[in-house]
Amino acid sequence: MFTSGAGRLRAREICQVLGSGIDPRRTEWMRSKLKKLVARGILTEPEAGLFALTTKPGVQREGP
Repeated sequence: MFTSGAGRLRAREICQVLGSGIDPRRTEWMRSKLKKLVARGILTEPEAGLFALTTKPGVQREGP
């Protein structure tokens, strides 16, 4: 999802892509999960509400 060239995504957009629904309950649940990934250093939050993959040197991601 993040590797498709989309760059930064909002929790609502991720819910749409995953097909989990976009009602506030599901969007807030997704946002809390994304915040946990930010805390672990997997994602970054360059602006409030926007999430992107971390670009740490030496970390290789799987992809085409």
